[in-house]
Amino acid sequence: MQHAKPLPGYLVQRYQGWRATTFVDNKAWYRRLAQEGQHPRAMVISCCDSRVHVTSIFGADEGEFFIHRNIANLVPPHAPDGDHHGTSAALEYAVTQLKVPHILVLGHSNCGGVRGCHDMCSGKAPELEEKSSFIGRWMDILRPTYERLAHIGNEAERLRAMEKEGVLASLNNLMTFPFVREAVEAGDLTVHALWNDIGAGAVEYYDETEKAFLPV
Repeated sequence: MQHAKPLPGYLVQRYQGWRATTFVDNKAWYRRLAQEGQHPRAMVISCCDSRVHVTSIFGADEGEFFIHRNIANLVPPHAPDGDHHGTSAALEYAVTQLKVPHILVLGHSNCGGVRGCHDMCSGKAPELEEKSSFIGRWMDILRPTYERLAHIGNEAERLRAMEKEGVLASLNNLMTFPFVREAVEAGDLTVHALWNDIGAGAVEYYDETEKAFLPV
């Protein structure tokens, strides 16, 4: 593999610092994780955005969350013959093999993926309409959400609404997977819609009774 290069120096230093401190101080814990396998308490589907640090937000330790990240924290609808198998495979593994009791779909403020969908659908990003655009074809999952909210006149409000409604759309798509629906109906799995305001450090959850996102 001629293109593989050594790690950047700052990453090497950080790794060596972690191994000399955190790892050394918790050797027994890491040994247990290695020997007993993973038993996560929840699956989290979040955005690839580097500002969304799921484990920090919830104070999670290694082995606690099974995390899947993609552009705009989307869940595609169940489509065995479709093209979106990365997220679907992670979901299947979490539910059928790891038996996670909770799935959290976590959206966030100022999401670049949501902005990309908005710009594509409003004609501002024609390059995303090209069949060759991986981003555009992935954001097609969110296109119906844009169409439902296109009437909102203020762009900032429309984007914020898309971020939250996109989480709910993903939750609805979750329920199209037979193994998810069966686990939910059996009482073995709960699903949760969350949204993180990065700048305010706030997390909101969707309340079915209120039909709104409320502060955690």
